[in-house]
Amino acid sequence: MTDSVAATLPTVLAAASETPVLVQAIAGAIVIVVMLHVILGGCAYAILLERKLSAWMQDRVGPNRVGPKGLLQPIADGLKFILKEEYAPKGVDRAVFTLAPAFIMLPAMLGFVVIPWAGTLDLSTLPFGIAELFGGENWKVNLIGADINIGVIFLLATASLGVYGVALGGWASNSKFSFLGGLRASAQMISYEIPMGLALLVVILMAGSVTPYGILEAQRENGWFILQQPIVAILFYVCMLAESNRTPFDLAEAESELVGGYHTEYSSMRFAMFFLAEYFHMITGAAFFALLFLGGFSVNPLPFGWDLPVEGGLGLMLVQFGVVLGKTFLMVAFGMAVRWTIPRFRFDQLMRLAWEGMIPLSLLVVLVTAVSVYLGLEHWMWLGSIGCVVVVYAVLPLMPRQTNVNKRIPIVGSRFSPLRDGDALPPRPAIALSDAAIPDPGQGPASIH
Repeated sequence: MTDSVAATLPTVLAAASETPVLVQAIAGAIVIVVMLHVILGGCAYAILLERKLSAWMQDRVGPNRVGPKGLLQPIADGLKFILKEEYAPKGVDRAVFTLAPAFIMLPAMLGFVVIPWAGTLDLSTLPFGIAELFGGENWKVNLIGADINIGVIFLLATASLGVYGVALGGWASNSKFSFLGGLRASAQMISYEIPMGLALLVVILMAGSVTPYGILEAQRENGWFILQQPIVAILFYVCMLAESNRTPFDLAEAESELVGGYHTEYSSMRFAMFFLAEYFHMITGAAFFALLFLGGFSVNPLPFGWDLPVEGGLGLMLVQFGVVLGKTFLMVAFGMAVRWTIPRFRFDQLMRLAWEGMIPLSLLVVLVTAVSVYLGLEHWMWLGSIGCVVVVYAVLPLMPRQTNVNKRIPIVGSRFSPLRDGDALPPRPAIALSDAAIPDPGQGPASIH
């Protein structure tokens, strides 16, 4: 990033105004407390939103009995979880069994502190002369929980710690089904962290900074990264769904195969904390996506034209806060629509998508981005993204193919794979050819239900 761009960063503006570190720390603590309660409340009503969206997509009514339009349903659900029996099977490791939900919840509650929810607040615009009372007429603070130098890498690091809660929950349950679910989740989360990290590296290369405000300023200068790097945006969003175990990546809790996954043996609030962490991850991930690819509190996706100022009074900060929350809401709702539209993968398909598809593609995009940045062609990265797609389609036919494990068997009357005249029937046991009401025991074991 050039010196002229860096000079406009809100962090430099705040430092130039000689704002005491303690004032910025107090502002960050206030942001953390406020946003923690906002996101926790959002988790409760995100569950209601998902139930309403799924009902709408499936032409059902959805929850509408508790309160007007069902708005008190999250409170009823919370009371139900609190009042349910706390059950622990025989032979569990009680200490780890109890701490596992906290191990998955705490990382989700730490990551959001590096997300800028608004720009730089001029304290002199506060009402009742608060700034003048403390001698802070020239003080300016950034509305972010922690404006740390490692920036967005902190969020990626804390999100990766959630795998410990999943793995320990499956191990401590003393159940083979929970243990298999924990192993699946661990393999999945570790695998999809690789393309997620590479996608984040592309954003850092484009922005020339790891700080959140540096990434926002780069998008104000060059346009939103979702326009410059659409492939990376798709990769990052898919990885975000996989990291939070959302459909179609919810193999860790696939009820049809593993009864209930790593949380099979959990009940009451312990069970609720696993799902609270899922929605917390989803909201934080959506806000992170808005920061990296949707310009944060920016309203103009293009590198030219009018946009919201970075620095201003309390009213401007509220508008910026509303913009970030609106983008977060849209990304959360889109993730819910994906869940109720796309069926889940098989586990081999899920792992093959990561290792044979997303990781090579993300490495290719990193290479193209690095060359573009070195040559000073960041503004033309949208052409580089198109070039990556062309390369993938050119190389794909040359890659070795795996044997088709989903070969369709011809079936009489099937629309998808009909049995035509002259087709040879596959060998079948004699009992399959019998039309007797009660099969002959001599033909082998069979169910008569």
